[in-house]
Amino acid sequence: MKIPNFSQAKVLVIGDLMLDRYWHGDTSRISPESPVPVVNIQNIENRAGGAANVALNLAELGVDVAVLGITGQDEESEILEAILKEKQIRTIFEKRPSQTTITKLRVISRNQQLIRLDFEKDFALDKPLDIELVKENIDKYDLLVLSDYNKGTLKSVQQIIQLANVNNKKTVVDPKGNDFGKYKGATLITPNQSEFSAVAGETNEQNICSKGEALRNELNLGAVLITRSEKGMALIEKDQEPYLQPTQAREISDVTGAGDTVVATLAATLASGENLITASRLANVAAGVVISKLGTATTSVMELEAAIAKKDGEVGGVVSESELLALIINAKAKRETVVMTNGCFDILHPGHVAYLKQAASLGDKLIVAVNDDASVQRLKGEERPINPLDHRMEMLAALDSVDWVVSFSEDTPQRIIANCLPTILVKGGDYKAEEIVGYQEVIDNGGEVKILQFKDGYSTTNIIKKIKS
Repeated sequence: MKIPNFSQAKVLVIGDLMLDRYWHGDTSRISPESPVPVVNIQNIENRAGGAANVALNLAELGVDVAVLGITGQDEESEILEAILKEKQIRTIFEKRPSQTTITKLRVISRNQQLIRLDFEKDFALDKPLDIELVKENIDKYDLLVLSDYNKGTLKSVQQIIQLANVNNKKTVVDPKGNDFGKYKGATLITPNQSEFSAVAGETNEQNICSKGEALRNELNLGAVLITRSEKGMALIEKDQEPYLQPTQAREISDVTGAGDTVVATLAATLASGENLITASRLANVAAGVVISKLGTATTSVMELEAAIAKKDGEVGGVVSESELLALIINAKAKRETVVMTNGCFDILHPGHVAYLKQAASLGDKLIVAVNDDASVQRLKGEERPINPLDHRMEMLAALDSVDWVVSFSEDTPQRIIANCLPTILVKGGDYKAEEIVGYQEVIDNGGEVKILQFKDGYSTTNIIKKIKS
C-alpha cells in the first residue's frame, strides 16, 4: 500500500467548532461546604475539538486545509484560532456577538475526569451558517469535509452538498442524528456502527451490507463507510461489491478522536486523487494507530508508513506459484493493479533495475516470473545461467520495485501468465505488443500489454564477454 502525496491535496472542513479545555490539579481533601473534592488547579490545557480537530488531523498529514464554522466573538474563539493557525490551518470563522464558542471544560485530577462542564448554545437558534462564506471559498479546495456534531452549524447541510455537487467537489460527511436524509447526494458518509443502526435498524454480519446499500441507494450517496470499532470497516460503494476489512489495531487503548482521524485520512486520500478502496484502507490503518494511543490523538505520514510496514507482513519476495495465485486474488479484491514481467535475469545490472522500476510504476504490485536453470540452459546454451535460480530470485526480491518473484520451467511463460492474468503485462525490447507471449490471454481478460525500452549500454551477454576478455 502506497501513501499518496498529501501535500498536493486541498481540503475545506465545515462544521461545529469547539474548544476542549482541561484543568489539571491535585486533590487531597473534601470541601467543608459540600461532599465534593477540592481540586487545586495547577495546569490549564487547550485543544481544538469538533470540526477543528478534523482540520488538525488533516494538517498533520500535510494537507493544505482550511476550517469554516461559527464561533462567538470571545476569548475562546481567539484561543481556538491561535491553536489552528499555529498548524498553518486557515480559519474562516463566522463570529457572532450573540453566541458563545462551544467549550467543553474537563476537570482532571490523578488521571481521572471529575466533571465536565459544557458551554454551548445551538447556533441554529439564531440563524444557520452564512452560505456566502462557503460560496466564496469552495473553488479554492478539492474536497469538502462536513463535520456534523449536531450543534447547528450544518443546519443547511443539504444546501452545502448541492453547492458542492454543482461545483464538482466531493463531500465527505461525518454524520450525526437519526435523520441521514439531510445528507442526500453526498459523495461519502461515515457513520459508526451505532449511528448506522439507529437509522437503518438493527444490523448484524448478515445484513449490514444489504442495509448499507439500501441506505446508499435511497439517499443517492456515492458510498457509505461504516466504522465498526474492533470489527473494522464496511465500505458500500455504488456499482461495486462491498469491501470489508478487519481492524488494524493490535491493542485498543482509547477510541477518543478515532472518528476524526478516519474522516481526515479518507478526505486527504480522496483529495489526492485516489479511489475509495485505497482511502478506506489508509483510514483503517490510521484508526489503528490512534486508538492505540491514550486521549484524543492524530497520526502522521511517518506513523502511517510504519504501520503499513508492519501490516504488510503478508507473504512477499520469493513465492511459490500457488502462493502467488492467492496473493493475486487478494490484490484484485482490493482493486490493486497487478503488473507482471518475465525473463532470465542471469546477471542483474542497472538496465534491469531501471526497467523493473519503470514496470513497477505502472501499478500497485509487480510480479517477476523467472526462467529456471534448465529453461535458461535451453534458451541460452550450456554455459548459462551464470547464477543459479535461487540466487537470481533472491537478488530480484531484494529490489524495492519488486513485490513477488516466482519461477517457471517452460521455455516460455505462457502458462504462468495465463494462470496469473495480470492487469498489465510488460515486456522490454523492440516488440509489437501482439508478439508478446501471453498477449492474447491478458487482452481477453480485459488487461493491457505494454512494451518498455531497456536502458542503453547494458546486457548480460556483454558483461560475460567483458569478463572473459
